[in-house]
Amino acid sequence: MTSAFELADEHRELLDHCDRIGRDVLYPLAQKMDDDEWWPENLFPQLGELGLLGVTVDPKYGGAGLDFMSCGMIAQAFSRWNHAAGLAWVVHDNLFANNVYANGSEYLKEKYLPDVCAGKKVGALGLTEPGAGSDALGSMRTTAVKDGDHYVLNGTKIYITNGPIADVVLVYAKTNKNAGSKGITAFLLETTTPGFKVAQKLIKMGFRGSQTAELVFEDCRVPVENIVGELDQGHKVVMSGLDLERAMINPICVGIAERALELSIEYAKTREQFGKPIASFQMVQSRLADMYTLIESMKLMTYKALSACQSVGHGEAGRGEIHKLTAAAILYAANSLNTVLDNGVQIHGGSGYIWESEMNRLFRATKLLEIGAGTTEVRKLIIAGELLAK
Repeated sequence: MTSAFELADEHRELLDHCDRIGRDVLYPLAQKMDDDEWWPENLFPQLGELGLLGVTVDPKYGGAGLDFMSCGMIAQAFSRWNHAAGLAWVVHDNLFANNVYANGSEYLKEKYLPDVCAGKKVGALGLTEPGAGSDALGSMRTTAVKDGDHYVLNGTKIYITNGPIADVVLVYAKTNKNAGSKGITAFLLETTTPGFKVAQKLIKMGFRGSQTAELVFEDCRVPVENIVGELDQGHKVVMSGLDLERAMINPICVGIAERALELSIEYAKTREQFGKPIASFQMVQSRLADMYTLIESMKLMTYKALSACQSVGHGEAGRGEIHKLTAAAILYAANSLNTVLDNGVQIHGGSGYIWESEMNRLFRATKLLEIGAGTTEVRKLIIAGELLAK
């Protein structure tokens, strides 16, 4: 029997299994993905064959039927070796596949999830707009107007992970202009729909292999049956999904931090100054000790949040204890990762500042994790709001 501070055997085994896949399959791709903003088209089909897509989806739709902790193990292991691939995987598997599984009709689940779980179709989520970030719901301008048995979508989404490679997008649009942050509906849209286009592929500072785009919808006709959840109730899908998204971003932070520590230890042992390895200098040892301590505490917060998500029913997130806990976990994990990577670059010195180095690639990833899935400031507001609501 494991204690509350240890992974269960099945989760440890999955972590080790995916670590080997990350090292053998994902790591050789990482440099080219970062250098060229390149995406390996066969990656998702390969992961589908390995049974590592649709992790939380019921096997009857082609998924693995596992828990959120299992998802976390995969994201952590993948992100150790290729965090850009890790992020793309989280968006496909959690933000899209799990969202459709949790909120979609039987028709949508049967039609789309088998191909998504097999990696034959890539999923993305379209929420953020050019004029709205933290106020994504209240400032939403993308509209969906009913026309017979279709809704006609018009608008723009930006910073959409997997946007350039997506086959299916879970997109949010205003269906009731007079309802403020309410009156929003989620739609499942195929990117072959006339009027859909990738306006531009965005070039980023970090996570460069993870494809990001601005998406435009011009008179896109989406069938009524492609509504995900209820009409005018998309805010529930958004808020519930954001808590689960925050929980799934945490293991990405952990994986990156673990790799940074591993690289820093290796470098400290081999880099010599004044006739001896820099690992013998106490100030370098101090940084390594700080990195280790932060990583171990990041794991505790990460695993607690993932475990809590498993006991939350579909649609029950977005409020209460899980809302507070997932915000606190990502707040701590992202801020701690920043410190871990700063120490790692300092230990590497000049070599860590060179663009081509792996340490530099890791360091450039840090800021996104303090911005995506709700900024550091929004996370603090969520935590304080829940504390003061009691």
